[in-house]
Amino acid sequence: MRVGFAGLGSMGGGMCRRLAERGFDVAAYDVDTSAAAAAGAHPGVRTAAGVADLAAPVVVTMLPDGAAVRQVAEELLPHLAAGSLIVDTGSSAPGDTLALGTAAAAYGVSVVDAPVSGSPAAARAGELTLMAAGEPGDVERAERVLGALGKVYRVGPAGAGHALKALNNLLSAVNLAAVAEVMLAGRAFGLEPAAMLEVINASTGRNHASQTKIPDHVLSGTFDSGFALRLMLKDIRIGTSLLDSAGGPAAFGHACQELWEKAHEELPAGADNVEVVRWLENASGRELRA
Repeated sequence: MRVGFAGLGSMGGGMCRRLAERGFDVAAYDVDTSAAAAAGAHPGVRTAAGVADLAAPVVVTMLPDGAAVRQVAEELLPHLAAGSLIVDTGSSAPGDTLALGTAAAAYGVSVVDAPVSGSPAAARAGELTLMAAGEPGDVERAERVLGALGKVYRVGPAGAGHALKALNNLLSAVNLAAVAEVMLAGRAFGLEPAAMLEVINASTGRNHASQTKIPDHVLSGTFDSGFALRLMLKDIRIGTSLLDSAGGPAAFGHACQELWEKAHEELPAGADNVEVVRWLENASGRELRA
């Protein structure tokens, strides 16, 4: 089966290669020619000459936001056959997804939003979590491709996948900041990071930040989770807008957004999302690393 793939960054590059390994004939494109060349060196992946060259029954995008997806789609749609499918696996605002669906329908093309959760390593190994949303028949067609990338969850109508992804990342950001804050307090009391994590991860406070982000990317000193702080902040903003639209409590979400906004202003451009912990360390005057 032919698949077009747009966006070959830390996640998209691994996803693209994974599809090729699972037997798909992949045409890949990225504005970064070095990323495109690296993907094209993998067996089963052909470097597309341009966006139009991605035309296939299914086109997957892994791009920074809805605006980038729409830019690619506007160039691609006139070249897609009626009945084709665009699958947006990045993090976009749900409203952007609905607008893209309307634009694509004029060409007889369907859209599925199926954002992913997981690391670059999980992308390469086909161990992602995918939140697929759209018309049931379209989601079923998308699953033939997405199933090679990880576990697919059907979460509802168009836009629901992107809504859930933003809310999940908002919760992830709250967890990371909270774990860092309590561990910095523990350091001030004389507790060692390893001892704190051992107990937290055997107790009710455990979460992905305590189990993975802090030990693997903070205590190691690498701060290299592979997901940019600016992209996490984008998802946090989408998440808080959904909280506001729902009209319910939003205290944790807005406190989290305020913290991440300040960190984004003060950290270097291109900072990894876990570097919010470095910013908290600087604010506290102490480090988690022993």
